[in-house]
Amino acid sequence: MLNVAIRAFRSVLLAAVLPLAAVPAVAAETLRYDAARYSQVPTACDLLAAHPDDPGRVAPGRTQKQIAEDFPGTIAACRSALERDPDNPRLHYQLARVLGYSGQGKLAMPHRARAIEARYPQGLFVNGFLYLSGQNENPKDVCRAAELIRASAIEGRLAGQVGYPYYLLKGTFADCPGPQPDKAELLGYLDAAQRQAGGDYYQSLLIDLLRTEVNGLR
Repeated sequence: MLNVAIRAFRSVLLAAVLPLAAVPAVAAETLRYDAARYSQVPTACDLLAAHPDDPGRVAPGRTQKQIAEDFPGTIAACRSALERDPDNPRLHYQLARVLGYSGQGKLAMPHRARAIEARYPQGLFVNGFLYLSGQNENPKDVCRAAELIRASAIEGRLAGQVGYPYYLLKGTFADCPGPQPDKAELLGYLDAAQRQAGGDYYQSLLIDLLRTEVNGLR
């Protein structure tokens, strides 16, 4: 039964991505985000609102449930930190995170945009996912999601390096205009993801499955 399910999954993925072979490759972009341009000194905002999976965090991460214990205090801490360091995309991402969790997604939009503009890796991926899902009062835009998730992969975010090939293979971005990446670009993301995943069993299984599907493209 498991083998049947795996074969069915593979058939769906291959059917979605076979057209990629005839599409010109997109030239890979270069890294733009440089954390050294911004203060890495932990603020109260970092201590209260950092995401556990954010590779750019400078303090231990906190879950949504923990943050929900004091939305007003955390929002105030992040606004105060931004008053002192208004161009720091990490702080903009964290304030947007708390505003979204607290049901103030529209107020979060300008801060999401600042994190995106600076190419903050976590901000690129999370906001790409929000455009994909339309959560937290974010407008749903699948093609904008494709741009941001791919950008997060380019900037080295593990979730983007795995997520972008996954959604592409699934056909989620099939109706988006413009050329699609070639096999080499997708395999590059997966190779980089494997290095980041280390020995994580489940991540390694997913990456290996995705690599098999990409290698099967004509």
